[in-house]
Amino acid sequence: MKKFELIDLEPATAATLGEGERRKGYLAGLRDIADDAITDALTDSEIAREFIGHGELGPKSITNTQKELFRFLTWCREEAGKTLRMLNVADLNAYKDFLKNPPDDWISTTKWPRSDPRYRPFSGRLSDASRRQAMIAVKGLLAFAEQTGYLRRDPGALVKNVRLPHTTRVTRYLTQQAISLALETVGARAAATPAAMRRRARDRFLLLAYAHTGARLNEIVSANMGALYTEGNGRWWLDVMGKGGKPRRLPVPAALLDAYRQYRQAYGLLPQTVRADDMPLVLSSRSREPARISDEAASDALKAVFQDAAGAAAALGDADTAATLRQASTHWLRHSMLTNHANNGVQLKTLQETAGHASIATTAAYLHKTDNERHDEILASVNGNNIV
Repeated sequence: MKKFELIDLEPATAATLGEGERRKGYLAGLRDIADDAITDALTDSEIAREFIGHGELGPKSITNTQKELFRFLTWCREEAGKTLRMLNVADLNAYKDFLKNPPDDWISTTKWPRSDPRYRPFSGRLSDASRRQAMIAVKGLLAFAEQTGYLRRDPGALVKNVRLPHTTRVTRYLTQQAISLALETVGARAAATPAAMRRRARDRFLLLAYAHTGARLNEIVSANMGALYTEGNGRWWLDVMGKGGKPRRLPVPAALLDAYRQYRQAYGLLPQTVRADDMPLVLSSRSREPARISDEAASDALKAVFQDAAGAAAALGDADTAATLRQASTHWLRHSMLTNHANNGVQLKTLQETAGHASIATTAAYLHKTDNERHDEILASVNGNNIV
């Protein structure tokens, strides 16, 4: 049986990296020959730590990148029997296929800590979207390793990305009715202890934050308390850092501001704060000192809310809403926000800037109103008109 031994992938510190100015986005132009290495890494795990600490990870959080690279480095050692320097294109394509159907001894439906001997790298087969993200992390590591001189060549440059099924419209979103039910469910959650009260207020704030702003998972989790503010004209904003380090500020409606104040009060904080406040925006409900939760913890918290709401929908006899809520994730709230505003007539350009989409064509995929109108018009023609 495989041991899945713990690999240290904590990001290397600035002191460990050394010569910090040479590592701030200019690596690709610093090496002309393989012997001109600008890294002190001696092992695969050390170059992975440097890659994670470098900060050029795109949309993926450090936590998720650590998870993906732990899987990859473990596969290299236990399945391929190779180091990064020994890998070729065929090996990387084999790993891409491995992600599609990992062996049973790599899977556990329970998420054990990596230090636990029962830990397994997978909870099941990965979707095409998850495989794509996994390979983006792997190829990013290999490119970084080549640019710094750890590798003489980058075999990942010749590996094609995982293709995703093309769709012209977004289907993974929650209706206003489903979101309202989720809010009712989390608001009615029993809270017999101070920690449970904090968790209830925090999870309600989280649900509204994603539903009203359309922010990505990490954009909310990585923000600080001072990121929610007003400039004194009655308009409230939430500052987030988006893809590629691009800042955005998102409108905050009254319902979200009220939930934010209740959430802070549940933690014994004043209802609002100042812009310089660097306390994490999303706090652990268990820690005695203010501590930021991880992306995974925030995702799991909202999935628990959706599961409870699914149970409530089923009890009301609404099987469709229950089935949708059981599948929902945090990202569905982003889709929901954009879909509902698009259908309410908000201009696509406004939504594009709010969502941080590079192309307005991406934003247009959220407009379902014309689909509904087309559906109603066709059925109106069918009714009583002998179509078949």
